[in-house]
Amino acid sequence: MQSKKDHIFTYSHTIKACFIGYIVQAIVNNFVPLLFLIFQKTYQIPLSQITLLITFNFVIQLTVDTLSAGFVDKIGYRVSIVLAHVMSALGLILLAILPELLPDAFGGLLLAVMVYAVGGGLLEVLVSPIVEACPTDNKETAMSMLHSFYCWGHVGVVLVSTLFFTAFGTGHWKILALLWASVPALNCILFLKVPIYTLLEEGDSGLSMKALFADKMFWVAMLLMVCAGASEQAVSQWASTFAESSLKVSKAVGDLAGPMFFAVLMGASRFFYGKYGERIDLNKFMKASCVLCIFSYLLISLSPVPALSLLGCGVCGLSVGILWPGSFSIASRVIPRGGTVLFALLALGGDIGCSGGPTFAGMVSSAAGGDLHKGILAAVVFPVLMLLGAGKVKSSFHD
Repeated sequence: MQSKKDHIFTYSHTIKACFIGYIVQAIVNNFVPLLFLIFQKTYQIPLSQITLLITFNFVIQLTVDTLSAGFVDKIGYRVSIVLAHVMSALGLILLAILPELLPDAFGGLLLAVMVYAVGGGLLEVLVSPIVEACPTDNKETAMSMLHSFYCWGHVGVVLVSTLFFTAFGTGHWKILALLWASVPALNCILFLKVPIYTLLEEGDSGLSMKALFADKMFWVAMLLMVCAGASEQAVSQWASTFAESSLKVSKAVGDLAGPMFFAVLMGASRFFYGKYGERIDLNKFMKASCVLCIFSYLLISLSPVPALSLLGCGVCGLSVGILWPGSFSIASRVIPRGGTVLFALLALGGDIGCSGGPTFAGMVSSAAGGDLHKGILAAVVFPVLMLLGAGKVKSSFHD
């Protein structure tokens, strides 16, 4: 019976389950922001309070990134990844139940976000090392393809939700939340059956956190992850505002022309490397992408033509596509015994960048009298640092 089961499910099924896992993370991160105005109107919650949901989601995921290094190896990858999907599904289900059940609707939303944020944080830590551990011929292309599914998930969440609201109205958002919850629920069943491999050989505990901190290449890898997250989100988070303010279009059109344009081209970049990466040197591709990213930042911030600034947002999405998955692949190559601790800390660094990049751009913009162009121009420091960091790992990466 065991051998028959092994023949039914192989590492290719594991990789596909991980692809869906990143779609689940895209649902967790991008569905609730589409409901902000609905929450405001339905529960009379101030918009300033509603935006705390994003901050709370981010803080919980950062906390999980930090703590997971200590418990994932102890309880095992399978238990952890199943728990991630259970928490993601449960959080989305509670989203539809708790605001009505509890006397304080905002408190109900906050509890639901807390539950699915735990799932999202675990997914971020676990999915990449599970794919990295699979016996694939080219791990870099598999990693790039994996991360493209977060982009497709983001696009899918916006498009499917928009179509649902158009067809059935925003009053039925709870049904949509339950439908989205079915994705992690079903993928959870798949993760109970597929084979899961480990990064290290049996008996090898990998490097401790102290040993990682003493390794200079670890800090270079962390710099890459922080700058990858910052380079991506400094533009992504402001893309809708750019589209609306520059082209004077509605929010719906602005969302499609801004962040959706960005996400599609970012996904296309990851898919391209995932498909043809065996013939491309990752380090050279990373450095070329950094140069293109710097160009896109300059185009966005310095172009006097609004349409060119918008084009720059798309070019930025194309350029940053490889930066996050490529940083994971480089780190696992130059620190082969990093194990789960390495991936957890890299996820933490990436999340710090995702928060710090747009915050830095926003602070500079505010100091410049609300001029977002100046904020984006200042944030060009992130792809510049990324380019310098990629140069530091060249010799180690090719050893």
